Amino acid sequence: MSDQDLEQLAQQAGIAVEWKDANNCPQRVKPAVLRNVLTALGYNAGTDAEVTRSLETLRQQAADNRLPPLLTADYGQPLALAPWLQPGAECRVLLEDGGELDVRLDSQGALPGMLPVGYQQVRSGDQHFTVAVAPSRCYNVADALGVDAPRAWGLGVQLYSLRRAHDGGFGDTQALEAFARAAGERGADTVAISPMHAMFSSDTTRYSPYSPSSRLFLNMLYAAPGAVLGEQALQAAIQRANLEPTLAEFEKLELVDWPRAASAKLRLLRVLYEDFSKGDHPLQEDFSSFRHAGGEALADHCCFEALQADRARLGKSLDWREWPEGLRNPRSSDVGTFAREHADEIEFYAFGQWLIARSLERAQTAAKASGMRIGLIADLAVGADGAGSQAWSRQDELLAAVTVGAPPDILNRSGQSWGISAFSPDGLKRNGFRAFIEMLRANFAHAGGLRIDHVLGLNRLWVIPQGEKPTEGAYLQFPFDDMLRLLALESYRHSAIVLGEDLGTVPEGLREKLAAKDILGMRVLLFEQNAPGDFKPLLEWPDNALATTSTHDLPPLKGWWRTNEIDWARRLDLIDDKTEQDWRKTRVNEKEGLQRILQQDPQNFVDEKRDTDPADQLIDASVRFVGHTQAPLVLLPIEDALGLVEQPNLPGTTDEHPNWRRRLNAAGAALLDQPDPARRLELLAVARQQAHERDR
Repeated sequence: MSDQDLEQLAQQAGIAVEWKDANNCPQRVKPAVLRNVLTALGYNAGTDAEVTRSLETLRQQAADNRLPPLLTADYGQPLALAPWLQPGAECRVLLEDGGELDVRLDSQGALPGMLPVGYQQVRSGDQHFTVAVAPSRCYNVADALGVDAPRAWGLGVQLYSLRRAHDGGFGDTQALEAFARAAGERGADTVAISPMHAMFSSDTTRYSPYSPSSRLFLNMLYAAPGAVLGEQALQAAIQRANLEPTLAEFEKLELVDWPRAASAKLRLLRVLYEDFSKGDHPLQEDFSSFRHAGGEALADHCCFEALQADRARLGKSLDWREWPEGLRNPRSSDVGTFAREHADEIEFYAFGQWLIARSLERAQTAAKASGMRIGLIADLAVGADGAGSQAWSRQDELLAAVTVGAPPDILNRSGQSWGISAFSPDGLKRNGFRAFIEMLRANFAHAGGLRIDHVLGLNRLWVIPQGEKPTEGAYLQFPFDDMLRLLALESYRHSAIVLGEDLGTVPEGLREKLAAKDILGMRVLLFEQNAPGDFKPLLEWPDNALATTSTHDLPPLKGWWRTNEIDWARRLDLIDDKTEQDWRKTRVNEKEGLQRILQQDPQNFVDEKRDTDPADQLIDASVRFVGHTQAPLVLLPIEDALGLVEQPNLPGTTDEHPNWRRRLNAAGAALLDQPDPARRLELLAVARQQAHERDR
């Protein structure tokens, strides 16, 4: 048997045999890699005989041709149903608003494009399915601002980095409230924050916000109990737990001590829960309503948290894939018995989810009340840990035997493996996209926008078998059009904008498809070069992407100017001598090029002979530059507003660099009132207004 059958199996399984890298060079996946990837995806391909059997299985599945439980459609456009229903078939449509429609398929077997936007239930004979009718585009910045040529701006911040008095060592939603109010009062329309996904309560050493346990729920460590339950209840709990000196110690640290600070916060939450559950608290009814509304998904997550806590107590593995058989299935009798016997523990985790949901709701309300027209922009990680809650509860919809990453590209020349799992394309379709829809709703719930990390993953993801190097992966295709329609529908229903992080190896035509749905791409000043040192002028910046100076994975402008990330890479032996020399030589060209493009505006002159730090001059000029772009939205990272050197995360490192631990030096209004950020926010606000007037 030739490799032709292997490649045919790969193509039918949704794996791209050929692809183009970040330099637009054609690449082809090796047969050995194809076999490993296919096997990890559940298609045995280790031998030629296994390839034959897997091919036959896929052919049988295709011949079965079952009507999916959910189909997507564009508003006003017909939906082809000929594969499943006869032309002229009669259908009864049960509309979301309670109304009914009787329609007939046309002569081509298509459902006429007369259904309203929303999730509509269709019956025809013994067939029943849902049609998700999507608007033509997402809710956009113009919708939020109420103007035709929007020129909004906002700040980006890592939530944990914020400070407030008595915060216990890391930022929470109360600190976010204060920061959002301060930003809104200074003219910002939004604050974009780091992911708030649920982590692992039983393992406080895991704190990367992009490797969560579940993207369906929130990290209860970020809750502000005093804002929900009252300061009196909070102080009483702190005293009962004897935590006052411990929290005060953590508050003084320059870096977040996640293991200790998180453990202390969990102790505090347990005492608060004990007090809350004892008496007739006035918020008990709200808590009960929250649990009821959370349904099976919330019950599963809280049960998983309790199971992990029990396994930790027994000194057993926290990875559900290594649990006894009876505990691996959330619907098993063993799990049911555990849930009944540990009802209080499960209720504690539900209490934590209730607290953080109500806390985040308050933060968004505060942001909008401050004058922001968008408010908070939440961040959706590209995947969840295969050993976590979401993978356990949605096993048919997630791929736990592969990890997601990226091939070698401009962001990382060795490729990346992020240690997280992704949705299963077939599993999504089989289950009516349930896991995808509930994830979108959970993340839109208390935000005016959503940033989708690695939005390219809606189209394809680089999947790597567990334990393999990033180079040993392949691209897996996803039902892109269906997912775009569902994203537009949920964006419309929540009146929330959508941003897509589209950096890296971008397939041809993808940015155009995102733009057609009003999903803002992302343009980073440091990347906007035609060649090293040849920075793009203002008019070459697009009007369908947000503009920003840097990202959490890149150095802030001052760090970039001082080659701080190169210093780190060399110090940690992440690069060799030649790579370092080449990198530093390139940086010299880039610095000269950035100065040239900035000096096209006389106000932006960077003079190294002036008394002020050239890097500070560069930041001011860069802020004004991105403010003048055509971008509907400009996001200024707080690190650049403050003129910091260190970046939140150094890709390719874990403990070697203090990733996701750096804290800011002041709280709320005091932070933004410092001379540097105050000046830069004013520069940005003026530039945005000038850009708006220019384009009117």
